[in-house]
Amino acid sequence: MARYVALFGSINVGGNRLKMVDLRAAFEAEGFENVETVVASGNVIFSHPARPTRGLEEKLTLMVDDRFDMTCAALVRSRDELAAAIADNPFAGTNEDRIVHTMFLDGQPTAAQFDALAADKWIKPNERLALGDRALYIDYGDGVADSKLTVRLIERRLEHKGTARNIRSIARIIDKLDQLEKAES
Repeated sequence: MARYVALFGSINVGGNRLKMVDLRAAFEAEGFENVETVVASGNVIFSHPARPTRGLEEKLTLMVDDRFDMTCAALVRSRDELAAAIADNPFAGTNEDRIVHTMFLDGQPTAAQFDALAADKWIKPNERLALGDRALYIDYGDGVADSKLTVRLIERRLEHKGTARNIRSIARIIDKLDQLEKAES
């Protein structure tokens, strides 16, 4: 069994309220094992026979839509992919961990799509972007709250669904994965 992390977008923001206990129960009912949630924003650790993450993403997106009548992005990554989301982020360590983000994407944007986003008039001069592997690295400069660089704008420019986590949250998920691994050995 491989261990994965599902990162859901648009859960517990806006009108999409979902209790993590209900989300865990849905995972278990679908046959996923060792289900744990991390923070109440749609981060779910689970075990499943090894398979391409794209198929898991589709299954989880359909599960949430069917069970909770919610449309949201479900991005699945391994522990190594999460660690790379910090290690490969060129802005990690250059600003506060709560301000530097990785937006996990459901596919790889083209250079032209990234260039269109980077040239967008809504990006502030102190906000920085870099393209990664099925990821967008973002330094929100002075903070996320006043930024016009929203998930919706990014998805529209890159033509890919996604969900963002700050460096601090990604590190917490990795720490939880490591604790679970240590407890099992």
